[in-house]
Amino acid sequence: MDSFTNTERAQVLTEALPYIRRYNGKIIVVKYGGNAMVNDELRQQVMEDIVLLWLVGVRVVLVHGGGPEISELMTKLGKKPEFVDGLRVTDQETVDIVQMVLAGKVNKTLVKLLGKRGGKSMGISGMDGGLIKAKMRNPDLGYVGSIVGVNIQPVMDLLEKGYIPVISTLGCDEEGNTYNINGDTAAAYIAGALGAERLIMMTDIAGVLRDKNDPSTLIPELTIDDAVELFEEKVIAGGMIPKIECCIDAINRGVESVIIMDGRVPHSILMELLTDEGAGTMVVKNKNSAEENTK
Repeated sequence: MDSFTNTERAQVLTEALPYIRRYNGKIIVVKYGGNAMVNDELRQQVMEDIVLLWLVGVRVVLVHGGGPEISELMTKLGKKPEFVDGLRVTDQETVDIVQMVLAGKVNKTLVKLLGKRGGKSMGISGMDGGLIKAKMRNPDLGYVGSIVGVNIQPVMDLLEKGYIPVISTLGCDEEGNTYNINGDTAAAYIAGALGAERLIMMTDIAGVLRDKNDPSTLIPELTIDDAVELFEEKVIAGGMIPKIECCIDAINRGVESVIIMDGRVPHSILMELLTDEGAGTMVVKNKNSAEENTK
């Protein structure tokens, strides 16, 4: 940026103005995790992006995971992480570790980083205010939860008071049991309950690729019908299947559009929201929705 002249900097800001106007006052949910979270430089840039959006009037909600940090602490405590179909086997000891890492270390670190950059944020978990109500998904997995309901009022209260809500993906049931909730699923439910303009899902790949080994085959836009076809063609496969299912779930719950993007790309959130170029793959309900989201 040092190579830019003042005129060029002004031009960049001017070109962002229509997008700032479009998203001012709108709710954007960011699902944050993966390598963008554990890489310190990228984490700093993500926090800068979120604070900038907040400062120009976007109502940002940050939903985060923390899988690598959970596995790291488990290993330090002599407990081997186990996964079945991508879900962490979570016994009572493990769910205590998950709670310590997500609601404690990770959540409060993100709140601190946002504050350091001038943002006003508040960290909560899905257990606070009955935000995420859950039940046991499969006894063989232990305290891995399925969401049975969302009380979005705590998040709305924070937004109305001008805070950036920072939410860790834990849930609980009426008996007080704590559950580890999949971050993408939690983000879809929360974004849907908020009627968010957009859900941004930060991942470790560029988006949906027609050829998984060729980044140049990125599919910039998908309707739900397109996604169903790509499921059948096995283009959407492996770990991308549950992500796209969460995208579709979010849209069916009322989110205008969902973006799957590479969180390892610096300032990818700003590229998506404030430039013509965009970033990643946008999933929408139908072609009419696509036209509305690209205007």
